[in-house]
Amino acid sequence: MSKIKVGVIGVGSMGQHHARIYAGLAQVEFAGVYDADGERARKVAAKHGCRAFATLEELLAAVDAASVSAATTAHFELGKKLLEAGKHILMEKPITSTTDEAVQLVELARARDLILQVGHIERFNPVLTALEERLTRPRFIEAHRLSPYPERSTDVSVVLDVMIHDLEIIMHIVRSPVVSLDAVGVPVLSAAEDIANVRLRFANGCVANLTTSRISPEKLRKIRVFQDDAYLSLDYMKQEGEIYRRANGKIVRDKIPVSKDEPLQRQLASFTNCVATHGAPIVSGDHATAALRLAAEIIAQIRAQKLV
Repeated sequence: MSKIKVGVIGVGSMGQHHARIYAGLAQVEFAGVYDADGERARKVAAKHGCRAFATLEELLAAVDAASVSAATTAHFELGKKLLEAGKHILMEKPITSTTDEAVQLVELARARDLILQVGHIERFNPVLTALEERLTRPRFIEAHRLSPYPERSTDVSVVLDVMIHDLEIIMHIVRSPVVSLDAVGVPVLSAAEDIANVRLRFANGCVANLTTSRISPEKLRKIRVFQDDAYLSLDYMKQEGEIYRRANGKIVRDKIPVSKDEPLQRQLASFTNCVATHGAPIVSGDHATAALRLAAEIIAQIRAQKLV
């Protein structure tokens, strides 16, 4: 099988790691990187022995596929150019700034028969694999995603930047339509929301409670799932978990075995395999659009309350 020629567009805080991993993937011919900041592109290219393209058009001419790790506001324009040029895309999350833009990219990828995968990286966390293997019927889900104030993406709501990870995961494991939501959120250090909470009710009766903050003194990324036969508690950061079950009239706690691995490496390997085999992405444009649509509804409810 011939190697996939891949490039990276945007080599900032996340894109530089895409470059690092592509440079080491056996199935990839890492063509190079492009960034509006030429000096940053040259530094990353020198580190990984690849080319720093002077223009986006030069990169497009040299690749079969590309990761897009630029600002969210640029996702639609970049995605459209890539798809129109016949290139497969791994788009960092969120897929675009608006659901209308997302739908357009999904339709364009489908019309051109191209892979459009979206970087909801926690779907590749070994913890989620361990959770999926033990899921029966989730009845109540609690997700916490907390972090210190970042140096990036503070112009958008924490719902769109951070909570969207958990929204996509929960929609994936519940697999039932959301019938109602109750959301609150406030800006603290930014113009947009820095902390938010939402309670989701699904048609099948499951309830999920999500809390997200980017003004916490600590980092925390956990999910707890309560189902008919067990309670599962998993830590995305530590890649470990526990399961609580009733046995012989007692509550028994067991460690959940997790094969630790780097989620981003698994994600990029999966993407390039999809390109090579024309397989279906684990997180498709449709999945990401659904998560974006729900995030937009949450933000709209939060801001409508402020207006009242």
